[in-house]
Amino acid sequence: MDQRREPVFLETDRYRIEGKLTLPREGFRSRLSDYVNQGERDFFSIEDAAVTPLDGSREAQQVGFMLVARRHVRLVMPLEV
Repeated sequence: MDQRREPVFLETDRYRIEGKLTLPREGFRSRLSDYVNQGERDFFSIEDAAVTPLDGSREAQQVGFMLVARRHVRLVMPLEV
């Protein structure tokens, strides 16, 4: 399947996450809104992420790859590049 890496911003109750979410390049569920609303998807895989605690307890941590549980995500939006 042909894919693209979409820069996104996610927020959970505890963290702000900026990174790249892998989406289909075109067709079914290629829009960010369609992809994140898939009921059967339990985790989002994020690459090249900057993870920042919302409480300000430490600086952003760079992570090459992480999984974020869908049930913890409060906000998802595309980042302009």
